[in-house]
Amino acid sequence: MTSEPASVRVHQQERHAPPAQVVEQFLEFLCASEVERAVDLLAVEVEYENVGLPTVHGRERVRRLFRSTLGRSSSGFEAYVHTIAANGPTVLTERTDVLKVRRLHISLWVCGRFDVHDGQIVLWRDYFDQMNIAAGFMR
Repeated sequence: MTSEPASVRVHQQERHAPPAQVVEQFLEFLCASEVERAVDLLAVEVEYENVGLPTVHGRERVRRLFRSTLGRSSSGFEAYVHTIAANGPTVLTERTDVLKVRRLHISLWVCGRFDVHDGQIVLWRDYFDQMNIAAGFMR
């Protein structure tokens, strides 16, 4: 029997998880509105970029962004992963994301790149067609 607390053992297990598994868990936490658990999978100096929009640098800034958007009871997020592939620490996803704000639901196709080191996401870069978002608002 080990003397380590369960939380330490779980974190150590996550550090040894394959990069694709870390990304899948991260997206699952976001979909479940478990912002804190999702953010715990980000490196302190994470770089989060939605291409065409300003890059967010650092775990705490991402945490504040998520709390102000996904952390609200009137909002939500869904991710439907169509394809996921890993090459070493880099994970690529093709997915459909659904952004929810009250009754407004916007679906958009997203291609994402995640770089994972020691069980933490150090880079998250999403590519999407901004016209899809505009069309979603119009609908």
